[in-house]
Amino acid sequence: MADTVIRVEGLGKRYHLSHRQEGYVALRDVIAEQARSIGRRLLGRGAAPQEDGEEFWALRDVSFDLRRGEVLGVVGRNGAGKSTLLKTLSRITEPTEGRVRIGGRVASLLEVGTGFHPELTGRENVYLNGAILGMSRAEIRGKFDEIVAFAEIERFLDTPVKRYSSGMYVRLAFAVAAHLEPEILLVDEVLAVGDAAFQKKCLGKMHSVAAREQRSVIFVSHNMAAVTALTTRTILLGGGRVEKMGATADVVAFYGVALAQAPGASDAGSRGKHTRICAVDLFDQAGVRLRQYASGTPLTVEVEVETDGSPNLSLEIMLLDPDQGRLGLFSLWQFFGESLPARAGRYRVRVPLDGMWLAAGAYFMNVTTSVADVEWDHYVEHAARVEVPFSNPYGRTWDFRHSLGFGPLALRCKSTPSISTIGAQQAT
Repeated sequence: MADTVIRVEGLGKRYHLSHRQEGYVALRDVIAEQARSIGRRLLGRGAAPQEDGEEFWALRDVSFDLRRGEVLGVVGRNGAGKSTLLKTLSRITEPTEGRVRIGGRVASLLEVGTGFHPELTGRENVYLNGAILGMSRAEIRGKFDEIVAFAEIERFLDTPVKRYSSGMYVRLAFAVAAHLEPEILLVDEVLAVGDAAFQKKCLGKMHSVAAREQRSVIFVSHNMAAVTALTTRTILLGGGRVEKMGATADVVAFYGVALAQAPGASDAGSRGKHTRICAVDLFDQAGVRLRQYASGTPLTVEVEVETDGSPNLSLEIMLLDPDQGRLGLFSLWQFFGESLPARAGRYRVRVPLDGMWLAAGAYFMNVTTSVADVEWDHYVEHAARVEVPFSNPYGRTWDFRHSLGFGPLALRCKSTPSISTIGAQQAT
């Protein structure tokens, strides 16, 4: 137990989902209901029966240990209970059942940038956000130069953050949180934002925290490449329960097989604040709906989306390989400067993609709407799945398969590579 910093035993979290559609609730109704509740308790009748609702277990019978200096991954589809687990460990929400033992100071990176004030400058927000995250003024002052250097925003330090780009905002927020000195760090999908160089920098920082400073990290992410690079042991959650736990390579492989067998989109029934992705379909160059894709041929993605007419709403499509690594991105706003119609309604967006020389295997598309340069709105994980049955990018008999371990993309040349003599060996 000396080397165990977190012990979770039979953890469960239950919510009550109400299906009642109520309008405005007056203060008198709240007071009357409270009075009836007190009366029932005094008469020994207990709580009023829950109507028009159901119990939902976000977590159920979750048990694991986190050792000192260990980086533990947590993966699973949207709604699997990953964020609920971190909120419970962070003491944001109380568990319904089970027990959690924590030995050390905990810092949480659940929503990077929470607590930033748009009217304050970057310098002022460093002190404000650091205080919110539990750092003393002396700690912040001692780490201030290091935080600013990590965020790479020296020129804009005294500019109000409302004028920052989304990337600058995220860099500064992560820099503050990453320079805390807790024994335990809880990280929830913060590497989904920022450019590739900054994501690599963040991974390096978290690796340093665990390896050199012997702090423990629980890392939640949909990016299997990041999970594989950063963690040695991983938990797969599904429906609030532990489906598999063990070496990261084994769990990621198991998760990939499970996803390849799963039909359709996982979040199509939900919605965002401004939009809802209703349907996603794939079509070949002849306009026929497909499930198998011939490498190198054009592909059209059709997305049906509802919008409330808010301005600057974008649509993004991310292509994932069988290991859930992100291969490519389409963005309506970033690539073409276009947005969804600024009028409420339901629309069909047709995205004609050029041919992609993919290795044989199963691929997925995550589809999301977003408020351009601000935040995601409606995110649908695995909205579409496509199988590449055979791939021979140069017309030869060899089947280029992803499972061979050479990657998902064939590196094509426009012409045959040339071979020239740079010197002839002299006969002896």
